[in-house]
Amino acid sequence: MAVRGCVTLLFFLLSGIVHADELLPATVESSTSTLPLDMQTTIATTPASVTPEVPAPTNSTTNSTTGPTTTTHNSTANSTTGPATTTQTSTTNSTTESSTTNSTTWPPTTIPHNTTNSTTEAPTTTHPNATTVPTPPPTPPPVPNPTVGNYSIKSDNTSVCLLAKMGLQFSFKISGNASIQTLNLDPNPNVTEVSGTCGGGGNDSSLVLKSKEITVHFVFTNVSQKFRLHSLMFSVDLGNGSIFRDSNNNLSLWEASLGSSYMCRKEQSYNITDKLAVNTFELQVQPFAVKKNAFGTAEECFLDSDLSFLVPIAVGVALSFLIILVLISYLIGRRKSRTGYQSV
Repeated sequence: MAVRGCVTLLFFLLSGIVHADELLPATVESSTSTLPLDMQTTIATTPASVTPEVPAPTNSTTNSTTGPTTTTHNSTANSTTGPATTTQTSTTNSTTESSTTNSTTWPPTTIPHNTTNSTTEAPTTTHPNATTVPTPPPTPPPVPNPTVGNYSIKSDNTSVCLLAKMGLQFSFKISGNASIQTLNLDPNPNVTEVSGTCGGGGNDSSLVLKSKEITVHFVFTNVSQKFRLHSLMFSVDLGNGSIFRDSNNNLSLWEASLGSSYMCRKEQSYNITDKLAVNTFELQVQPFAVKKNAFGTAEECFLDSDLSFLVPIAVGVALSFLIILVLISYLIGRRKSRTGYQSV
């Protein structure tokens, strides 16, 4: 009897298990039909001793804008476990929402600019063919005429052997490109020292004038009963130990006969060298044969010659020539007329 009872009990147990297997799918289908359509349901049945890990669905939503970017991660995990039976069944519902990316474009942002008000002068346009004219150096004021001085050299305490009267002005330039400098010689005895030598018998006469700045040396020679200025030496102290010197030993100026003087009252300019020029005013010199300490007969320069008497002479000559020309024309015309009458 006991064996029979055990068999009957075992039969009921097996029958229960079979009926449980038939009822379980219907129960699961009814529970699944209640889920939303946009969700995917996965039902897995495993032994009760095994519990699988349920992956957590991740809802990832990214909003992209031109401004700051914000990424939000929403993680949702729904885990459903069915009722435990003799055979334990574990049901996992995994729902994954689709990733949605919302892109929003913001309106353009206007950034204010710093505005600077500046005034710019219009550029000067230079024509390519324009010629730049250099600015000339300022013109120095004119140097006044020098003072006329009287100079003499004595052979002894009483006899004068050389006489000179003149105002001297010197123009010189230190180099070829340097500007011209002009200096006057001051004849004041307290400023200018006079010295020299008397000539005669083939010897030259000389006159040396020396001031604080200027030293000039004239040399006169006597050739064929005539004298002339033969040599001139000039030096000037420019300061700071600098001295300008120039000379010419082959001159033929101020020529006159022995016993006479050379005179030129008007201003005259003489180019001694290419760097030195001398202007004279009220000039009269006699380096030889001075008598009674006075100038002899003056031989005037061409500039002092009075040419006013030449004007009427020139007019008279022109009128005479015109009268003669008219007379000759009249005689020729009259002769031709007589020849014509004889032929007829």
